[in-house]
Amino acid sequence: MKSRFAAIGLTLLLFSCGKDQTVQAPPPPQIHVIEVISQKVNLEKDFVAQIYGKMDIPIRARTEGFLEGIHFQEGRMVKKGDLLYTVDPDPLRENVNTAMSQLAEAKVSLTQAENDLARYQPLAEINAISQKDLDAAISKKKSAEAMVEAAQSRVNFQNIQLGYTSIKSPISGLIGKTNAKVGEFVGRDPNPVILNTVSIIDSVRVEFFLSENDYLQLFREYQENHNQAQRSQPLKLILADGSVFNHEGYVDFINRQIDANTGTILVQATFPNPESLIRPGQFARVRASIRSVENGVIIPQRAVNEFQGRFFVFVVGEGNQVRQQEVQILGPYRDYYLIDSGLKEGDQVVLEALQKVAEGLVIEPVPFQFESQYKD
Repeated sequence: MKSRFAAIGLTLLLFSCGKDQTVQAPPPPQIHVIEVISQKVNLEKDFVAQIYGKMDIPIRARTEGFLEGIHFQEGRMVKKGDLLYTVDPDPLRENVNTAMSQLAEAKVSLTQAENDLARYQPLAEINAISQKDLDAAISKKKSAEAMVEAAQSRVNFQNIQLGYTSIKSPISGLIGKTNAKVGEFVGRDPNPVILNTVSIIDSVRVEFFLSENDYLQLFREYQENHNQAQRSQPLKLILADGSVFNHEGYVDFINRQIDANTGTILVQATFPNPESLIRPGQFARVRASIRSVENGVIIPQRAVNEFQGRFFVFVVGEGNQVRQQEVQILGPYRDYYLIDSGLKEGDQVVLEALQKVAEGLVIEPVPFQFESQYKD
């Protein structure tokens, strides 16, 4: 009798366990997936750049002395010919006066030599003096003329030096902060020689460097797709805060050679700057289109796993079963990857929780609308 009850209890226990296992089976996990799309893609690449004014003219002290006056407001616009600085002119005025006195002495000597020659010439005609004396008088006059010319040159030079004490703006533009104050000695190292800089900023020069590979790729792409030189391709300027400058620029200069030390080539582009937002000295990034692809297949970068240089995604197949798929990537595009092979438009790809997904796992796909963080 006891064995019969034991058998009945064992049967009930086994039945109960089997029922519990069926109830506890977890549902498929809900995973966000995105649908692969295709569109026209312009592959772009950023290059670190530095900004200069259209013209950046250093204001130099061309003569040495004590700075006597500053005649502008820092950070304001100045016009060509405006007086910017004055250097103490007194020492140079004395130099002019000394040169003028030497010129006067030379002119007196010339007058005396001319008078002597005027007396000797009639006497020589009647053989009252020797030819040697006449030749000496002629030589003395010529020497006196040369001395006058030399003295006049010294006067001109000293006047030029005196003129350098008034430093004027060579161009119309924006002037910066002065490097010297009133009372400082300027014009001789280690004292300030460059006193300031005036810049034209209605447009700006942007200089950046390309590697040899980037240069070749860009040049070929521009010529193949646009049938003309690379300077016709517009460039974008990305500012330090990540915003895109609202004016496009164009390449206007490529250096004649690759730098053998760095393997790069200097490229210069010009960007209009009508609002004067961009200032010389800023750092930015130049964004250039390096390849254009029609109907390019793209997926978000966060949906891609990389392992030892190979790229993989999880694709949702029949019965919502996940399979791992290797893909070939042409390059990054904003926060997407441009796919060369391995995916096609309409495929569903797992977007997140990639560490929790494995080959063969059945999931409940939840469609997700991915929004790029990049704004044109």
